[in-house]
Amino acid sequence: MLMVLGGLSAPSVSVAAVPETGSKKVYVLPIREDIMPPLTYLVRRGVKEAMEAKADVLVIDMETNGGRVDVTEEIIGIIGKFPGQTVTFVNKKAFSAGAFISFATKKIYMAPQSVIGAAAPVMASPTGGAQEIGGTMELKASSAISALVRANAEKNGHNPAVADAMVKKTSELKLDNQVINEKGQILTLTDQEAARNYGTPARPLLSAGTVENLEALLKQLELSAAQVKRVEPSGVERLGTWINTIAPILLIIGIAGIYIEFKTPGFGLPGIVGVTAFAIYFFGGYIAGLTGLEWVAVFIVGLALLALELFFFPGTLVLGLTGFSLIFLSLVMALVDRYPGAPTLPTLPQLQLPLNQLALAGIGSIVAILLLSRWLPKTALYPALVSQGVSGAQTQQTIADQQQKRLGQIGVTVSLLRPGGKAQFGDDILDVVSEGNLIEKGCKVRVVGSSGHVAVVEAA
Repeated sequence: MLMVLGGLSAPSVSVAAVPETGSKKVYVLPIREDIMPPLTYLVRRGVKEAMEAKADVLVIDMETNGGRVDVTEEIIGIIGKFPGQTVTFVNKKAFSAGAFISFATKKIYMAPQSVIGAAAPVMASPTGGAQEIGGTMELKASSAISALVRANAEKNGHNPAVADAMVKKTSELKLDNQVINEKGQILTLTDQEAARNYGTPARPLLSAGTVENLEALLKQLELSAAQVKRVEPSGVERLGTWINTIAPILLIIGIAGIYIEFKTPGFGLPGIVGVTAFAIYFFGGYIAGLTGLEWVAVFIVGLALLALELFFFPGTLVLGLTGFSLIFLSLVMALVDRYPGAPTLPTLPQLQLPLNQLALAGIGSIVAILLLSRWLPKTALYPALVSQGVSGAQTQQTIADQQQKRLGQIGVTVSLLRPGGKAQFGDDILDVVSEGNLIEKGCKVRVVGSSGHVAVVEAA
């Protein structure tokens, strides 16, 4: 079953020679389920682990009914980044998208009674399952998918006519005056049929051989003494798919939560919600195999610098700009797909996804903050967020009493008021706002009122 749900292109596949002697490293990557988005995370993690370990061979342990074209294309691209030898072992079946991924590896081996093929495109049904594609749409889908598979077959030394016959009903496959697949049929091969020799000089139709299991495969490849590491599914790949789907929403919640926290005293519910949203965002990138913990650390440093600018050294700008830059950089790099040995600077295609998501989140955050600033202070929820939701925070009545006592107090601005900023009254540094006019740093000001939790001042 192959679901047509994505764009098509033919990624290049880099292949090295098969190692023959010495203590080599082999990574076994299982593809034992339908080709759907969660599998992308497993494949990406496995390929990156193999590259970091400088593995010599990557073996795809294949047993699948197929899946989505867009996911298949992404997986083929990920496998293509592995610089060593790539081998597919069809453990039982490699239908549809599974066959396509097999063509993207240099060698294909099959287990006894295993099958490969049946790769005609179908469309996902609105009621679930799949349905046939008819007419011009079927011709276009078959042509595009066939080109994708042929390109990978040619790249890796497989017969492109075999790939074509697995996709297009209009293709007849004939070798040595023998019809392998009749026109109007979709080619599916058993392990014996795939390993049969044709042509001059004689070459296997598709499979390099039939082997009982992975151990026999490694022996066939003269890798019996190799160090073998099997990449195991972590069980959270599906969770990662869901998290990354709602990544822009998490960013909006995180930005809005941190903004509200900065506008209210203490540390309470808005800050907890904001930090949690950002933590989930980074966790989703980590599950997807995109980000490492280093970018979480960069985000925390950026947030700390921003807090220093706002609360302790207002008006310096350097801390604030540096903190904002680090936060922005960490959010972008959390979704950049980088591989071991890749250039330090990401490419524009790598930046497209995170920048698009950040742009969407930025617009959403502005709208959310504007709505919250108008609506939240007028609700019964706001006092709860400020007083009860803040650990050790004062009650609203205490805050009101303090504001009343500050009326008429004289202080000195510690930052430029434009019109908001900071001023010191005795030992206390407060958030203040002028009545609209600009007041320079170091000027005396008098408290004449309050706006929410901010003191309103005038030049004294």
